[in-house]
Amino acid sequence: MAAETADSPQEIGFILVPGFALMSFASGCEPFRAANDLAGRPLYRLRYFGEAEGRVAASSGAEVPTEALPRQRGHLHTLFVCAGGEPTGWDRPEIHATLRRMARLGVRIGGISGGPYLMAAAGLLADRAFTLHWEYAGATVETFPDARLNRARYVADGDRLTCGGGVAPLEMAHALIAERMGEAFARRVSDWFLHTAIGAADDPQRASAVERYGIHHPALLTVLETMEKTVEAPLGRLAMARLAAISPRHLDRLFLEKLGLSFSAQYKAIRLAHGRRLLRQSPLRIGEIATACGFASAAHFARCYRSQFGCSPSAERA
Repeated sequence: MAAETADSPQEIGFILVPGFALMSFASGCEPFRAANDLAGRPLYRLRYFGEAEGRVAASSGAEVPTEALPRQRGHLHTLFVCAGGEPTGWDRPEIHATLRRMARLGVRIGGISGGPYLMAAAGLLADRAFTLHWEYAGATVETFPDARLNRARYVADGDRLTCGGGVAPLEMAHALIAERMGEAFARRVSDWFLHTAIGAADDPQRASAVERYGIHHPALLTVLETMEKTVEAPLGRLAMARLAAISPRHLDRLFLEKLGLSFSAQYKAIRLAHGRRLLRQSPLRIGEIATACGFASAAHFARCYRSQFGCSPSAERA
């Protein structure tokens, strides 16, 4: 590979997995295109890859022309894999092999939205901190139990870059452009996209519990946030009440007054929603998912699931 100089274009590739999210992809590549326009010279060269030469369709149906997966490093500096949809469609041995090969050749490897899942499947995130879209967090932890998953917007750990998709790639691209061209120039690029409030890497991906549940009571928020973190080993009312420094009776009143549900009904709804994501996204057996959601048996999980969603777990998976 020809040596890269400060004046030569930095080549950045994107491997597109069918069903990728168009917004996440655009947020990842458009800042580099804008940087070229603002600089008046080619700072970056963009390339798009698929499993074969042709076109790859996004989840919206829009198609992007692609080259075949790279065999040699060439001038590649950074290679992102961009995936959306469901992890059940991410068993892509050729992409995994390409990521491993490029990593061995010294290419910086990155993942956008569901892309980090493919990086983990390729063995490229062992002992590395990383992130991905929050929707895939449960399936990732269950599939890769030793993963160092971080719920940040984007993470840089050495020569591995990962981000949560959506608008998070804009912020990651801002950091990469600032790394090469300075903060003032990167700010001009972000302004180009009216992206004036640039998030920090460790900002949360999701709205706060206050915004998601529409409540402001601190004790209730503490309990709800704890419920979301303890789906596999649910805590009892007494333990939750102690955690929130209120009485169990007061805790019951808060749930009914603020959410219209009992403590147990809300906890069960959170656990079943997690189970639904695992059914759709993970290869785990239904009994394993039941355990991961804190149910004593697959039969109990199935009964509760049917009552909540109107279909059985096996029908959901089908």
